[in-house]
Amino acid sequence: MRLDLFLKLSRLIKRRTLAKEYCEHSLVEVNHQPAKAAKEVRIGDEITLKFRNRTVTVEVLDLPQKGIRAREAAKLYRVLSECRKEEPDDIF
Repeated sequence: MRLDLFLKLSRLIKRRTLAKEYCEHSLVEVNHQPAKAAKEVRIGDEITLKFRNRTVTVEVLDLPQKGIRAREAAKLYRVLSECRKEEPDDIF
């Protein structure tokens, strides 16, 4: 499954176009490597997202089917770490 689609369906990022923009600005890593939106995500991969005021690392536990419900989205990943920044960057 494509990275941008996984981020949208898992509700880690609200929209697929926004997920693509994060990837274009090197704010998403898969297994500690900068990733493009079309990168194939597999079960067991670690995804790191660099948001404005925090960095979140998750492990992929399952790949979703289209039309997944909100309460089921949280079961697709496990949060490994979450770090908050004191001063947010001016990126997104």
